Amino acid sequence: MSAQRIDGKAISADIRGEIRQEVEQLHSQGITPGLAVVLVGEDPASRVYVASKDKACQELGLYSEVHRLPEDTTQTDLLALIDRLNRQTTIHGILVQLPLPKHIDEKAVIDAIAVEKDVDGFHPVSTGNLVIGDESLLPCTPAGCIELLKRSGVEIAGKHAVVIGRSNIVGKPVAMLLLREHATVTICHSRTANMAEIARTADILVVAIGKAKAIDKSYIKPGATVIDVGINRLETGKLAGDVDYDDVLETAGLITPVPGGVGPMTITMLLGNTLKAAKRLNGIGE
Repeated sequence: MSAQRIDGKAISADIRGEIRQEVEQLHSQGITPGLAVVLVGEDPASRVYVASKDKACQELGLYSEVHRLPEDTTQTDLLALIDRLNRQTTIHGILVQLPLPKHIDEKAVIDAIAVEKDVDGFHPVSTGNLVIGDESLLPCTPAGCIELLKRSGVEIAGKHAVVIGRSNIVGKPVAMLLLREHATVTICHSRTANMAEIARTADILVVAIGKAKAIDKSYIKPGATVIDVGINRLETGKLAGDVDYDDVLETAGLITPVPGGVGPMTITMLLGNTLKAAKRLNGIGE
């Protein structure tokens, strides 16, 4: 029996509808949530992502600024722009598109963003709040993974969740969010021994390693829910996840496809964070 496909596009559309309604309510109070995106250089993938974010803001009624800076922009000039955006009252969320050119210190840039406008959820204070369970703006892709699980009716509490990958962007924060939802969490990575054996104990398996089709059915417990965060471009030009979708399909219970699974959720959660930040900065309770 084939696994049930988790439709990230449909779930994302539902959430965007909810965001749009809240944005319209804020408009009636004279408030327009504002997002500033900063792009340094000409990375093709980054340009596509930034354009998608700008378009999504316009569709949902958010104010959007895109600051496109040349590759040779100095760190001093970039930090000066962030400082201005931190003080700009029409901007409630700031996102600096990564990766940055090698001559710019990414950590210094992330640290410079005001934590209340940190819609990427990467600031050290945001990360600390995530770990201890305090209120914070959550990293977009990990938060999107949790929403996919919840809105697909997957019970998280009391289940064993295995996360393959330990990056600061996905692996670590999604593990913390699963723990917050009362799962028992195991993190696997490149040094993990017997990874497939550990993965086969997972009721929920989240994979974020950046290697196309690395996880096959030997890693999957029958009936498990599989969340594939990876997006890899094959030599054929097609996109593939970190999970071998076709191989896993008959073993898993639920699975996210690539494309159309986790991907659509990331920008949606970014818009949600911008909405939350706007409400908080204007003293409006959630």
